[in-house]
Amino acid sequence: MISAWDCLHFATLELVRSTPIKQRIVAAYRQYLSQIPDEQLPLEIRDGYTRILQTLRGVQPLRGEDEVTASVRKMSGSEADACAAQIVAMFAQLCRAQVAQGRPAAEVVMLHAPETELDGPMQQELLQQEFEIPASIARA
Repeated sequence: MISAWDCLHFATLELVRSTPIKQRIVAAYRQYLSQIPDEQLPLEIRDGYTRILQTLRGVQPLRGEDEVTASVRKMSGSEADACAAQIVAMFAQLCRAQVAQGRPAAEVVMLHAPETELDGPMQQELLQQEFEIPASIARA
């Protein structure tokens, strides 16, 4: 089963092809958007997804065409652009939601162990060597 993220990702890729925008929208719906499992979408995205589906299935088809083809055929160029933009925006929103959900807490990693055995001048010399700027990049 393909995930909602994959479906929206591939639909977005379909929308950037060089064919006319209406053909891209129909292809994105048929191949990817129609396969999105609703339960995989976060609640804040489901409403937008439902609105897009209603837009793409809202027109009574003529003989020999399906409702998606009829709905997209009736769209103006700017309506088709807006529909495509909504699909891309929904993908971006899903990406942000997944990043926010899955982002682990930052872990602190110690790069150098503290030198506890060395005191005084020996420790100062090591610190200077560790943070010394090479002469080739030092400013004059």
